[in-house]
Amino acid sequence: MSALARGLDHIVHAVRDLDAARDLYLRLGFTVGARNRHPAAWGTENHIIQLPGFFVELLAIADARGIAPAAPRFLSFGAFNRDFLAHTEGLSMLALEGRDARADAEDFRKAGIGDFEVFDFEREARRPDGAAVKVGFSLAFARDAQADEAAFFTSQQHYPENFWNPAFQDHANTAERIASVVLVADNPSDHHIFLSAFVGERALTSTSSGISIHTPRGDIQVMERVAFVSHFGVEPPDTSGGARLAAITFGVRNFAAAIATLQAAGIAASVRMGRIVVPPDPAMGTTLVFEPA
Repeated sequence: MSALARGLDHIVHAVRDLDAARDLYLRLGFTVGARNRHPAAWGTENHIIQLPGFFVELLAIADARGIAPAAPRFLSFGAFNRDFLAHTEGLSMLALEGRDARADAEDFRKAGIGDFEVFDFEREARRPDGAAVKVGFSLAFARDAQADEAAFFTSQQHYPENFWNPAFQDHANTAERIASVVLVADNPSDHHIFLSAFVGERALTSTSSGISIHTPRGDIQVMERVAFVSHFGVEPPDTSGGARLAAITFGVRNFAAAIATLQAAGIAASVRMGRIVVPPDPAMGTTLVFEPA
């Protein structure tokens, strides 16, 4: 693996009802952070579910009136998620760790996968004891021309000591790491060049299911639709608009405890190929997978 490869940082689970999403993830056995509000130009709000070095961002539109429109060299975070939610729910954006957002943006420009301005913003966050702290991020966006309904960027944190907290990473379902993020595509190999440039890793693995790329934190897999059904026993999202982010796989410390947590909450799930699979219908448009860590 290249020393410059970028690891998984977070994924956006876009939903129409943020309270319902929070309650879902609580029932799944996750510790869910407080509600946060983004800048008015985004019009969004979120809840965060942390794992070491990675998080799931539950995101909804709070106030669409001030959302900035997309423009040349500007990807509007709010407009993208607003338009995504107009017809579906699920995984809308994938972020990798950013060490230097402006260097990332230049890398993406040279590779031909993006020519966007870096977006900088700060917001207030809450520690477990309720104390207010500042968190800040710089985002460098990339674009896969064959995945119009998925957005990609790197996220550079400016106050990581205020964001990451072990108290938020202790989950009843014993999830302790991100194992993989799964996309589904009609032809996975079409996304080889984009993912290689986005991750900063030339070595990709071809499998009977599609392609896979290792990162310093979790894998990115791209599967054919038939392979996705075979692996998880559920239908993937519609790919008529190109490749879609479809599933998250978590590594759990105690597989039996994860099963018990879901059963106690009445979560519809199945055990398939040694993994727990929560289908997209109860999971608000995404497939959630738990496997032994």
